[in-house]
Amino acid sequence: MEKRRENYDVVVIGGGAGGMTAALYAGRARLKTLLIEKSLIGGLATYTSEIENYPGFPEGIDGTELMKLFDKQFRKFGVDVKLTDVKSLEKEGSFWKVSTFRTDYIAKAVIAATGGRPRMTGAENEENFRDKGISFCATCDAARYTGKKVLIIGSGDAAIEEGLFLTRFCSEVWVSVVHDEGIMDANEVAKEKALKNEKMHFIWNTGVHSYEGDDLLKRVNLKNLKTGEIIPVDVDGCFLFIGYLPNTKIFENLIELDSRGYIVTNENMETSREGIFAAGDVRSKALRQVATAVGDGAIAGTMAERYISEVETIESDILSKEKVLVYFYNASENEDQTMLTRVELYSKEKSVTLKAIDCYKSDKIRKILNAPETPSIAVFENGKEIISSSLREKADLSFLDDKI
Repeated sequence: MEKRRENYDVVVIGGGAGGMTAALYAGRARLKTLLIEKSLIGGLATYTSEIENYPGFPEGIDGTELMKLFDKQFRKFGVDVKLTDVKSLEKEGSFWKVSTFRTDYIAKAVIAATGGRPRMTGAENEENFRDKGISFCATCDAARYTGKKVLIIGSGDAAIEEGLFLTRFCSEVWVSVVHDEGIMDANEVAKEKALKNEKMHFIWNTGVHSYEGDDLLKRVNLKNLKTGEIIPVDVDGCFLFIGYLPNTKIFENLIELDSRGYIVTNENMETSREGIFAAGDVRSKALRQVATAVGDGAIAGTMAERYISEVETIESDILSKEKVLVYFYNASENEDQTMLTRVELYSKEKSVTLKAIDCYKSDKIRKILNAPETPSIAVFENGKEIISSSLREKADLSFLDDKI
């Protein structure tokens, strides 16, 4: 079966907070934009029962409700949405091909916002009880454990805050913590609330050794990390909140990843490959929150729009010309301005088209064309570079005569 092909300016892969924000910015810039999400619009934020640190909601807000607002807003700008899985990403000429099962989406720029997936403990029998007593979402599954006993693995913000949420439903909420008594990875506000909550109980210096049960989970065997003692805990359910792993499989061997598999970007959300940007939890960074994902998405969407504009400038004003003289300069430098006057006079004398590119705000076109640092000059003929040179040490342009 031959695949369909559809063309877009921007394809955003991932529909979490970062992806939706990137799509919003791209769509608002009047770019033809597609957002692809394989499962749930809103991503991991939809699993958070209460978000208290996102600006603009002083009383806090349910994660699902916040993501519904995001969803409504980005769609307002004409962004297309496809609920499907991306199988591969590869270069096709000057474009990127985003392949799904039925369709290849051809994009000028791609924004990776694929987020992460819950980390497993790796303990014995764990896979046997996934969705059969082991859960990763308190908001989704709390009602199932009304009046029952559950165990939480982890002591970070998500673990403790979701544990507090579970106390509204469960009779007992036990927490396995790898640290010494009183030490948690959660913020101080959540930690203080948890220690005061009569339904929450802590088992310090422990990790998961194994899981037991029949069709459903019945017991979690913890191991004391100091003594080696096995501590059986009879439970009705177990929630894992021990971090996430990045969803970057389709980017392996394509763009730079850090040692943990997260996408490496610069401050403009640019990856190691031209035309691919990243936003949200999939990025290598210090803090993964809705607020930081939104910032990433805003930058990625804006920089993708700028990149497309610059590429179109290259195609229409440089590579499509029979012959063009390109001068790269920094408008804030007096020497570059002086040289611009010389270049203008030279282009008129030789009757050759001149394209002067100010690199003060953005150096992207120069970098894409692999030109030297400013001030520099290049001659292109029918889309091919025939000479490129720095002008930093040159007093005149006579060296170009045999190329013009």
